[in-house]
Amino acid sequence: MNNNRRIEKVSSLLKKEVSLILINDLNDNLILENFVSVTKIELSGDLQHSKVFISTSAEEKIKKLILENLNSSKNKIRFLLSQRVQMRRIPDIAFKIDRVLDQGLAVLKVLDELREKNGNSK
Repeated sequence: MNNNRRIEKVSSLLKKEVSLILINDLNDNLILENFVSVTKIELSGDLQHSKVFISTSAEEKIKKLILENLNSSKNKIRFLLSQRVQMRRIPDIAFKIDRVLDQGLAVLKVLDELREKNGNSK
């Protein structure tokens, strides 16, 4: 139980700091122009590896470019994290696109289509 709480606290701290780094310290216009946000961070039990999930409203082609830019900048981000966060070892970072928002929008679209269909048949 204590380990889970520790992982949650570290995850929350890293989420905040990675978000600040994306906004303030990375000089990547693609990231700044497309409103990239960190939605969640999944940490391994030993705090050695992390998956940073990001969300953006950009189209799919631009999302892939943003993801490539972030993954190519992950060493710089880890270095900046090491200066901000007091940890024995900063976890390895892998950026991923968070598809939860896209899936939610797809479900809402289907529900709207069903409502229209039922509304027209009455």
